[in-house]
Amino acid sequence: MLDPVVVGVVVFVLASFVGFELITKVPPTLHTPLMSGSNAISGITIVGAIIATGIENDVVAGVFAFLAVAAATINVVGGFLVTDRMLGMFRRPKREEPE
Repeated sequence: MLDPVVVGVVVFVLASFVGFELITKVPPTLHTPLMSGSNAISGITIVGAIIATGIENDVVAGVFAFLAVAAATINVVGGFLVTDRMLGMFRRPKREEPE
């Protein structure tokens, strides 16, 4: 029988290689819109981290859950800032009104 830790490490390594290959194949014009879409997934991560915070009364689990909430929140806020900046490039400049 395989140890669950070994299986987890193997899955992580394979997912890392597949993820790297997929990301390097994305053209630059699609990178920002795809990152904008992944903000919704990070929002789900925040919900899962908050749920994980309340499940265990262990201090170590609480610290890791807090770090997960903080990291996911930073990811969501940063992603929306990048999205807003990207969409700002497509806005028409405001014309000044003559007095």
